[in-house]
Amino acid sequence: MAVDLSPIDENLLAAIANIHGMPNGAFNIRRNGELVERHSSANIEIATKTDNPGIDITIAPGTKGENVFIPVIVTQSGLKDVVYNTFYIGDNCDITIIAGCGIHNDSHKGSQHDGIHTFYIGKNSRIKYIEKHYGEGTGTGERVLNPVTNVYMEENSYCEMELTQLRGVTSTLRDTVAELKENAKLILTEKLLTHDDQIATSNMKIDLVGDGSSVQVISRSVAQDNSKQIFNPLVTGSAACHGHVQCDAIIMGKANVTAIPGIEAACEDAMLIHEAAIGKIAGDEITKLMTLGLTYEEAEQEIIEDFLN
Repeated sequence: MAVDLSPIDENLLAAIANIHGMPNGAFNIRRNGELVERHSSANIEIATKTDNPGIDITIAPGTKGENVFIPVIVTQSGLKDVVYNTFYIGDNCDITIIAGCGIHNDSHKGSQHDGIHTFYIGKNSRIKYIEKHYGEGTGTGERVLNPVTNVYMEENSYCEMELTQLRGVTSTLRDTVAELKENAKLILTEKLLTHDDQIATSNMKIDLVGDGSSVQVISRSVAQDNSKQIFNPLVTGSAACHGHVQCDAIIMGKANVTAIPGIEAACEDAMLIHEAAIGKIAGDEITKLMTLGLTYEEAEQEIIEDFLN
């Protein structure tokens, strides 16, 4: 790892991006609103934006088997960091993008990161996007993460997104927008864990505008203590398309969960389905694990981890 990164920095990068040492290939590591280190590859160029804070990532047509790392860490209390990252992905690519943000806050002052990511995915390309959010620290200051994700998919493209919020995020407002053209397919999985008095709101709007386009939205969440969650996914179909929205939540303590899955069709050949389920952990599941030697708390944690994986 670079010499100017502290153990706290290294732990955050490991938690959100599984980075141990500088990664191979293309990467951009940002800390407290400033660049730590960057590297482009022969097929992937990362450049600083000229109009907003953030970067442009340009991926050459035909690029396959490469990874791009763009993690952000915040360790400065009182900081509000805003970054705009735009991905221009050429035709016939097959790549993985690893992002995410970790906040460490030991102060009474709040820390916040707002990441606005926009993806332009070329024809016939396959993209896997992994994003993790995490907060830690002994301070009473808020740890706020507000991600915005915009996805524009060309014909026959495929995108799989895993959006995960781990422990420690005081509040989050998540906005996701996608537009799919002919035969494009999006699999969007969101996993959230809230506890204490944390608040999480997730808004999604997926527009299926091309014949043969499809989306699968899967929301899995665990709400503990006094935390509150609101899920508001909407899929609209204006072509011969397929859409499925599924929201599943485990509620614990005095938590509150609201799920509002929505579908709108403007074409007789649009096939759209939505479903939602909220409930507590079944007692027989706890009992079964306790017979294997786990304590009640260990059994509960095992069920939660399995549910969110």
